[in-house]
Amino acid sequence: MITTARMGAVDRNAAALGVPQKQLMESSGNAVARVVREVASEGDSVTIVAGRGNNGGDALVAARFLDGYDLSIQLLGRPEAISTDIARENWEALEEAGYPCESVTDSAVLELGEPDVVVDAMLGTGISGELREPEASAARAINACDATVVSVDVPSGVDADTGDVPESAVEADRVVTFHDGKLGLAELDCEVRVEDIGIPAAAERYVGPGDLELGTPAPDAGTRVFVIGGGPYTGAPALSAQAALRAGAELSFLACPDSIGDVLAGYAEDLIVQAYDSDRLSPDEVDDLIETATKHDDVVVLGPGLGTADETLDAARTFLEEFEGPMVVDADALSIVPEVDTDATLVCTPNRKELAGMGGPELDDLEAGADEIEAFAADLGHVVMAKAEADVVSDGERTRISTRGTPGMVVGGTGDTLAGITAAFMGERDPLDAAAAAAYANGRAAERLEKGGGLLASDLLDELPGVIWGER
Repeated sequence: MITTARMGAVDRNAAALGVPQKQLMESSGNAVARVVREVASEGDSVTIVAGRGNNGGDALVAARFLDGYDLSIQLLGRPEAISTDIARENWEALEEAGYPCESVTDSAVLELGEPDVVVDAMLGTGISGELREPEASAARAINACDATVVSVDVPSGVDADTGDVPESAVEADRVVTFHDGKLGLAELDCEVRVEDIGIPAAAERYVGPGDLELGTPAPDAGTRVFVIGGGPYTGAPALSAQAALRAGAELSFLACPDSIGDVLAGYAEDLIVQAYDSDRLSPDEVDDLIETATKHDDVVVLGPGLGTADETLDAARTFLEEFEGPMVVDADALSIVPEVDTDATLVCTPNRKELAGMGGPELDDLEAGADEIEAFAADLGHVVMAKAEADVVSDGERTRISTRGTPGMVVGGTGDTLAGITAAFMGERDPLDAAAAAAYANGRAAERLEKGGGLLASDLLDELPGVIWGER
């Protein structure tokens, strides 16, 4: 099963792999025609009621495969209002070839006649709820006629994610949907056919531009990120906090020992440094940190530059046990995750060595070992984003692989930027989607810099906005 949003991401990923929407529409239309031929006898009358989007475009393609029938094609609206180029091209092709095409600009005068089969292609998976005009009148006409109704992708009006069926929705006898089943179609009282339309498996498995759009919040999402790090090291938490801002966080707070507060504040005037009176994180600071993070609904990044002193790990352990919000766990804090029972929503970001240290698989090739990482994430009960030449992101059921990036990303600090980006995305998105999008954005930022060697993690910061909002 696949959600509507995820299906849109997969479509875009397929286009990035060289299988454009136009090609997928051709396959979808052919699939619709096959189902029509199953329910119609030779010479039967078939009426296509097409909307002005790609759902209608699928049915317009189908028309070219239905020459053996008494065909009628009715477009709801004016041809110039067709919303996509590929749907418009298919309408124009039918007109040029002399197919019986009619545009219906007044739904009150829609005449279906007495067809044997009606193809409902008014609205696809992206629109649901009570129908408006002209679709509402068209749906009443479809439901009133004595015909077999074949709906394209989803009966118009039905919510493909929830299965909600408004009173005005089309009542389908058959539904032909594409690539994978839709969650909301399972309870419909009709036959649902899932048709393979040639989307490569890589469009789901590998992170692409569709995942970036799916996992990236709007620029005004208003996420606050709270980085808890530093002590022995200062660069790591500063990179995470700055990357969160570059990835759209509204505010980026940085909790650190007082001894390094001035140093961290000096990295960028945009950071809000909240120093505590200690040389390193200790259990004494945990209550105040949890209160701050909880009060402001912050997404926490725990770990960059903390060090591994016993009292620091004890503090991290207590924070994990008591915090219940979204959190990215990175670097020195990762080793304690397997031993902690927490209600927090975690994305853990280990490199190969840290993954093994958490009790995960020892792998030279994360991509080849993706199934093992998935099994480990399932046992752990948290999202794992394992970092290497390929980043593997899994929640134990769903796994995605990002191959974006350059060899220069072996430099220290790129994992810290990744943690900050992930936190910025987690405020508004599913943790797996956020992590996958973050891996893509971090890697693409490096690719856009076009540096072989000599890359600095700080170089990624200026490039991130162009990736995140320029490539969506």
